Amino acid sequence: MKDNLPKRPLSFLFSWRPFPIYELVSYVLMFASVPMLAYGLHTYDWEIIKTIILTILALYSGFLAALIWNDITDIDIDAVVHPDRPLPGGRVSSKKFFVVALIFSAMTFTFAILVSIWCLILVGAAALFVTFHNKYLKKIVKMPAYSEIFTPLQWVVVAIFGFLAIWTVLPQTADFTFTLPLFGTISTSGSEIQNMILLVLFTYLADNAHDLPEGIHDAEGDRKLGVKTYATSFGEKTAAKISFSMFVFSGVLGVLLYIRTLLSPIFLVLFLIVWIITLPWFYKLLKLERENLAELGRIVGRKGYDYLLMVYNLVFLDVLLQVINYHFKIV
Repeated sequence: MKDNLPKRPLSFLFSWRPFPIYELVSYVLMFASVPMLAYGLHTYDWEIIKTIILTILALYSGFLAALIWNDITDIDIDAVVHPDRPLPGGRVSSKKFFVVALIFSAMTFTFAILVSIWCLILVGAAALFVTFHNKYLKKIVKMPAYSEIFTPLQWVVVAIFGFLAIWTVLPQTADFTFTLPLFGTISTSGSEIQNMILLVLFTYLADNAHDLPEGIHDAEGDRKLGVKTYATSFGEKTAAKISFSMFVFSGVLGVLLYIRTLLSPIFLVLFLIVWIITLPWFYKLLKLERENLAELGRIVGRKGYDYLLMVYNLVFLDVLLQVINYHFKIV
């Protein structure tokens, strides 16, 4: 597959990272779930459907762009810890990968501004920070665990974007209004802001809980290159303890989301089942000796990532069922 990017771009993208089908589908549900949660139980007309579709397109493009930019900026790190990836493996040139990253970035900005200019500002600010973080800051900033403290930003943007899309396009409350000339108006309420903050905190902890075990797996390579993760800053055993604590607190936040939002008992039961099934993996990592942590770290990182995706999918399915019932009065 030597440098086949220009000839077969779609084939390359699918083989670039071997995403399971369920994961690719999960991103669609994840990106749709937040505006649906923020919109609530109201009539679904073309305006809300269009907003959800544009949100999915903007965030999916942004997700792919972020992964590609990460591969470009982390080529020296990947040469040590992930030598099988396309750039360090020599299967594609940085120049051609750069073009693909620009295309997906342009798609992200285009779809975002079609939602609202505030959404464009959000993804633009996030893109600027992530660019400087990946290219420069995470290799030169000496603050302990700096790299992983800011790693969840991409997924935090998902939570903020969905709420912001509703607040700027189809606001349901106007207790709080903020207007700037040329930028338009944000209309929301204190309660909705609190709901967004809850989802942001859940996303941050759940994503970091899975990032830390992967950092344990990559610790030796990160140490050689001076990347400050929890594992390289405080040691693998301490990173495992922090990861376990983050996962536990994410469970508390998931229950609070159920209490504060329109999510039904169906969500709560399924959420607790997923959380309980995943918890033992983080506990195993907690109990292993340092020399055995690396391989299990990779597995636990994957389990934690699946947990994050599954919870967002449960939000989507729960709200969808309630919307269907709201429109058709099934129950």
